[in-house]
Amino acid sequence: MPATLRAVMVLLKLLPSVIALRRDRRRWASLKDGDGGQNSAIDEDAFRSNARRMLNALISLGPVYIKLGQWLSSRADILPHPYLGELAKLQDDVPAAPFEEVRPILERELGPLGDTFEEIDKTPISGASLGQVYRAVYDGRQVAVKVRRPGIERMVRRDLAALKKALPLALRFVDPNLRYSAQAMLSQFTESIREEMDYTAESENLKRIKRDMSSAGGGSSSSRRRRNGSNGAASSSSSSVIVPSVLDDLSSRDVLTMEYIPGIKITDIASLDEKGIDRQRLVVDVHKVFFTMLLRHSVFHADPHPGNISVTDDGRLILYDYGMVGRLDDETRMRLVRLYLALVEKDPPRTVNAMSDLGMLVPDTNREVVERGVEMTVRAMHGRKPDEMEVQSLMEMANRTMSRFPFVLPKNLALYMRMASIIEGIYKTHEVDFKFVRVLREILEEESLIKDAYVEEIKHSITRLAKSIDATISIAPELKRYLDESKPHAFGTRRRENRADANMILLSGSIFSGAVFAGSAVVYALHGAAEPAAAAGMAGSLAIMAAAAVLAHKRRHR
Repeated sequence: MPATLRAVMVLLKLLPSVIALRRDRRRWASLKDGDGGQNSAIDEDAFRSNARRMLNALISLGPVYIKLGQWLSSRADILPHPYLGELAKLQDDVPAAPFEEVRPILERELGPLGDTFEEIDKTPISGASLGQVYRAVYDGRQVAVKVRRPGIERMVRRDLAALKKALPLALRFVDPNLRYSAQAMLSQFTESIREEMDYTAESENLKRIKRDMSSAGGGSSSSRRRRNGSNGAASSSSSSVIVPSVLDDLSSRDVLTMEYIPGIKITDIASLDEKGIDRQRLVVDVHKVFFTMLLRHSVFHADPHPGNISVTDDGRLILYDYGMVGRLDDETRMRLVRLYLALVEKDPPRTVNAMSDLGMLVPDTNREVVERGVEMTVRAMHGRKPDEMEVQSLMEMANRTMSRFPFVLPKNLALYMRMASIIEGIYKTHEVDFKFVRVLREILEEESLIKDAYVEEIKHSITRLAKSIDATISIAPELKRYLDESKPHAFGTRRRENRADANMILLSGSIFSGAVFAGSAVVYALHGAAEPAAAAGMAGSLAIMAAAAVLAHKRRHR
């Protein structure tokens, strides 16, 4: 089917959902948060009903659109919160292609199957939109052979072309705020799906994560097969995680062969209970593994849905499918931590600063308006303590804010939100006592990232203050010239000039003293008496102010 005809078909299928989304985004963004608001009266069932229609339309359009739905399921900048929950149910589970269609691909890449494997099961152990996996025996050991779905590259190319043609037309039916996010989302989705189809890239992702997990080293084994109610400390190191090894000689761009490691599906509660595995500790382990990956390593697994995580009989985690990963450099990671701290501490100015540094604000954004929007959303938390807030709470805070203003969610931040929301779904399946923010804060403290984030916040505050001072100093001569030209010559006395100079000294001293005091106070709050320089800094700020006052007094009375 030509791309133009396919684009028309896609548009007709999705247009009712796009129009419903426009209406629902307006309703969601117009909710008044806080006391006396309408939040409690909202009919979320109507939102979910529209989300289910969108989900069904995406399924009917085929594998590429199933992937698109999964990508959208964490896009708080595009969809109202009730939509996210419904689309998160979208499973990448489609009927497998017949083995006889797959065999030519395998033999083209690996040679005759009879010469390569001792045996191969022609029934796939899993089937997804882009590929399917078979179990085989190679050199006396069981392996998993992942092969691209026949014809998928042509199908992806056709559907991406159709999406690019349909999107500009669809955007005519959405609010302007959504246009920034939707265009960025399509570009990110295109990049992501092409990466997932290249098994050479997946092999490298797997090896990198395996190396990173191994370098974490020597964790506690107390998470193994703990009975319910035990109090052993969880380990996020390689001792509690198994990453399969790749067989390079049997892998290519279209085929990926790994060691086969079976386990219990992470959401199979009955089987986990039968093995006596402590599910509360298991939930903590999952969060610690994935968030340590995010906060310590350069690559993190971004698709931890239940089909990609299994559990061994002794309680270790097995991770599968490394096609979708996120990458964070140290600078972006620190900005993300600053955003998290600003949200849980309910600080709108810091939240907007972190969002700006992460590249989330579109050009010409009115920061004061966004800060007010964040403040409205924060008030809706109704006084909840930070350690009582879960991923859903933080996602809803972000979602409400991003529904009101134009935002661009960078790809790796979108992948982080996807990872976090999927992991929360695992926790809710187990229904155990668990506080996400408490565990995340523990990881941040272990990695010394909270202290680093506060130090970074001080640096940003001082930089902004320095820019303000620089701007003030730069206009001071112009202001003085204007005043000199404006005042009558008869009153151009030396005394008036001295008074203006004294005021400038006092203003400069006040700004500098305030900056020193603010920075020292934050350092003192982090380290207390253990950091003598903090107390000295606060005392020094008073000395600076006193010195400025003395100098101003002398200048005024010269």
